[in-house]
Amino acid sequence: MRLRLDISYDGQDFHGWAGQPGLRTVQGELETWIQRVLRLAEAPALVCAGRTDAGVHARGQVAHLDLPDDSQADQVAAELHRRLRLALPEDVAVNAVRPAPDGFDARFSAVWRRYVYRLTDDVVDPLARRTIARVRDRVDVEELQRAAQLLLGLQNFAAFCRHREGATTIRQLLELEAVRAPSGPVEITVRADAFCHSMVRSLVGALVAVGTGQRDTDWLVELLRRRVRAGEINVMPAHGLVLEEVGYPADDQLAQRAAQARSTRTMEA
Repeated sequence: MRLRLDISYDGQDFHGWAGQPGLRTVQGELETWIQRVLRLAEAPALVCAGRTDAGVHARGQVAHLDLPDDSQADQVAAELHRRLRLALPEDVAVNAVRPAPDGFDARFSAVWRRYVYRLTDDVVDPLARRTIARVRDRVDVEELQRAAQLLLGLQNFAAFCRHREGATTIRQLLELEAVRAPSGPVEITVRADAFCHSMVRSLVGALVAVGTGQRDTDWLVELLRRRVRAGEINVMPAHGLVLEEVGYPADDQLAQRAAQARSTRTMEA
């Protein structure tokens, strides 16, 4: 039995998604409580759509877990959802639990992830300080938006990613939009087929450098030619970032998408 879980959390007091011995993580918290409420001999392994870093929040995280008994899936899902709503701490919530369609994999079946980074160049609203980062210089949102369009498409984002042995840094950036909300904060939406470690916060950091006049667009374009991480990029604080949504194809395309995503990306893909 494979179940899909839709999850949200305030990342402030978590050391990221991925379980780590001796540290409080979203994965560890959920696996502990799922084991308890279902009275399992061992904690189940949760697989998520995107591993968020320490301090990053989520409104639309998706994960799956496998249970040995494939009977009465709807009943098990409903009961697990009910019990988790009562048991979980206030900074993490499971918003839905349902049987996963055939071929569903929370990570590999996803076709895109959408993040929003929120920042302000003004005084931070005290009530929003956990989700909005502050920058010192005034941000020219129109200039930032023009620069953002240079990063769209299939690119090698090595300059924006932390190196991981054997991992590709080629990604398809589908959307990169910046708007200033009526209340003042700047919201930068980033959507791609997948992301490398720290890629979103590095992208935003580079765009802020252009939007505040510290760098120009030639520098941004030059970054895309590099094949190693660029040390001069300011990685933005984690608390401004929220995983908002994960997109999946139609049910009959889930397995095909998972197989495709497991293959190594190249610029010709």
